[in-house]
Amino acid sequence: MKDIMGMMKQAQQLQARMQQMQEELGQAEVEGRSGGGLVRLTLDGKGQIKKVKIDPSLMRADETEILEDLILAAGQDAKTKVEALMAEKMKEATGGIALPPGLKLF
Repeated sequence: MKDIMGMMKQAQQLQARMQQMQEELGQAEVEGRSGGGLVRLTLDGKGQIKKVKIDPSLMRADETEILEDLILAAGQDAKTKVEALMAEKMKEATGGIALPPGLKLF
């Protein structure tokens, strides 16, 4: 019985840490860049787009495809950074405990 109570306490602590992590992720902002910083895309820690900045030099009709590619690249860069931030926060929240693959806690 003592082991079950200990497990319940650990589960409650984990749940509290996960909630705190979600709040921190919601407030975090990550910037992805491409084209040497000519295109910048900012995501929050949950992956929602917050800002897009495009250098005016790219606003030419003959460079539409280049601009589209740079926006996608900046988005991918930001997404990669958000995933790394999420992994770091998850590691902090779980105290380094390896969770089973596919287990989604947030």
